[in-house]
Amino acid sequence: MPERAFNVLFLCTHNSARSILAEALLNSIGKGRFRAFSAGSTPGGTPNPLTIETLHQEQVSTEGLRSKGWDEFAQEGAPVMDLVITVCDDAAGEVCPVWPGRPVTAHWSIEDPSRFRANDAGKRRKFAEVTGILKRRIRLLADLPLGTMERHALENKVREIGQA
Repeated sequence: MPERAFNVLFLCTHNSARSILAEALLNSIGKGRFRAFSAGSTPGGTPNPLTIETLHQEQVSTEGLRSKGWDEFAQEGAPVMDLVITVCDDAAGEVCPVWPGRPVTAHWSIEDPSRFRANDAGKRRKFAEVTGILKRRIRLLADLPLGTMERHALENKVREIGQA
C-alpha cells in the first residue's frame, strides 16, 4: 500500500448525508493519512442541513463539502482512489463507473438519516446515531496498517468493518 495519503471515496445515491458525513469524519480522524471524498449517483445539489449541523457539533470541519456526482471521480485528472465504499444499499446496487487504478471496494450498509420521519429532535438523534456508527467504522479503518496489507487482506478487512 502507498506511503502517500490513502484516497477513499464514499458513495451514496444523493451525496447529502451519509457519504458527506463519512468524508468529513475520515478527513478529521485520518489526520493526513487519508484523503476522503464523497459523491453520489444522483447528487442532491447540497448537503443536508442536519449533516452540516451534526459535523459542527462533532467539531469536524465542513469546509469544501458539497454534493457532487460520482462521474467527477471517474474522469481523467481525478484523484486515483485506493478504496471506494458505498454507504447506502441503493448505491451498492447501481452500476458504478469504472474507477481508474482498480481500487479496493466495499459496502457499509447504513440507514439514511434524512429519510427518518420524526420531529426535529428525533431527526437530530438519528443523525447522531448514524454519525456514531460511521465514526466507529472509520476509526477501525484508520487503525489498519495500510502500508503492510496486501490488497485481498485489505478488502476483507474493510468489508468486515462494514459489519461492525
